[in-house]
Amino acid sequence: VQLQASGGGLVQPGGSLRLSCAASGSILSINNMGWYRQSPGKQRDLVAFITRDGVTNYADSVKGRFTISRDNAKNTVYLQMSSLKPEDAALYYCNADIRTYTSHGFTRYWGQGTHVTVSS
Repeated sequence: VQLQASGGGLVQPGGSLRLSCAASGSILSINNMGWYRQSPGKQRDLVAFITRDGVTNYADSVKGRFTISRDNAKNTVYLQMSSLKPEDAALYYCNADIRTYTSHGFTRYWGQGTHVTVSS
């Protein structure tokens, strides 16, 4: 199983970016999918997650500005980020709780991270 994140880049304050993360491999089912972020010298923090049924949860710092969504047919999770602030700059990681055809339960997999820089 692999998670491939994309969509990061440089954006000006107030701008928008859309991150994508596609899961591939011998996937039987995916439960929660989410995004975390980590700035240099800081811990990795939850940004948002979404359940298989579409229930969402956000960190207070991004509520009203970020929207998480998923396409179950494509095993893909998205993070639409708007009104970006310099403090949103970080390495963004996606994750997914995945059951494979050979596993007995769900395992959390992580993507490789995609950089988001917010600067004028």
